Amino acid sequence: MAETFACSFKATEQGARSCISAVMQGLRDIDLPLDRAGDVQIALAEAVNNIVEHAYFDIEDGEISIQCDLSPEELQIRISDTGPPLPDGQLPVGLPADISGPLETLPEGGFGWHLIRELTCRLHYERQAGSNQLSLFFDMPTKQT
Repeated sequence: MAETFACSFKATEQGARSCISAVMQGLRDIDLPLDRAGDVQIALAEAVNNIVEHAYFDIEDGEISIQCDLSPEELQIRISDTGPPLPDGQLPVGLPADISGPLETLPEGGFGWHLIRELTCRLHYERQAGSNQLSLFFDMPTKQT
């Protein structure tokens, strides 16, 4: 049986920090395995911060909703926002940034989607009724007996 909880917050940097912290506490409360918590927190933070920085770049009253469904096999985190749709209605490819050059030429950003793709087992995005729906899926470790 899946455990579920949800929260929503204003799309600000402070709101994002508070909500990510609340989501992680909620996941611990419904027994997210400790060995998955770090990956989940990093991917969630990258996704939420992308929404705050890009989808709501010039919108002051943006709202983000998060729903978590945790079963023994999988965690699904569904993130909803009403910002503009992703370009071409597709998730970014998320190729790793080129870090082969000198330190001063390294990019400041461009690592987020690659990290999200590396830390999740799959992603799903759709635009539905004026809302972006991004789902992050994480496999849960099998319990050793």
